[in-house]
Amino acid sequence: MTKLTHKKFKETYFYKAELVRICRNYGLPTQGTKAELNHYIDCFLSGIPANQIKPARTYQKAPSLKMSEISLDTPLVGSGFSFNNEARQFFATYFNVKKFSFTKEMAVIKRKAEADHNLSITVGDLINRAKEMTDSKQTWLKDLPEEQTYQWNNFVKDFCNSSKSHEFNKKMKVAAILWHHVKHSTGSKQYHDRLLDQFSEDIKPYHIKNH
Repeated sequence: MTKLTHKKFKETYFYKAELVRICRNYGLPTQGTKAELNHYIDCFLSGIPANQIKPARTYQKAPSLKMSEISLDTPLVGSGFSFNNEARQFFATYFNVKKFSFTKEMAVIKRKAEADHNLSITVGDLINRAKEMTDSKQTWLKDLPEEQTYQWNNFVKDFCNSSKSHEFNKKMKVAAILWHHVKHSTGSKQYHDRLLDQFSEDIKPYHIKNH
């Protein structure tokens, strides 16, 4: 495998499957969200030994619970509870809906409980806290590593789908430069072609006509 430097890692967009492969090659944890995998690799390339980089969360070892075994008092961690079809049926019955979809808020709460190894938080707590987070108009989302990864993913996708992106010979480098400006601004985190004019001097070296 070509040596991966910290600088190159920061400048390159990787799909989750690629991050898993990199983690496996370096002997790092291979389970987790894309943000968590990015964090493991970032730590390793910053000089932290692989054996000192531990999984952000503990993972399910108990057998998965059936719908009939789930109640509001069921702990989220260590009980066998997971976001599967059985849990989906439980929530559909609880909320009296035909079809239930797990929310981003619920995923955040469960991941944090696993990371903290919080054995006291229950399914009932999950429902209540998810509602509180939803009612807060999601202002908390912008600071989550997962949300930042999601925004970057969409930004790159929209940039690459733009016909303007074909004017550059290092698309990911250009996207990273634009994203750096957008990420630290107070405006929208979405890509639009106006950014190419707005930051033209920064990306000029990568324009094909300059080569």
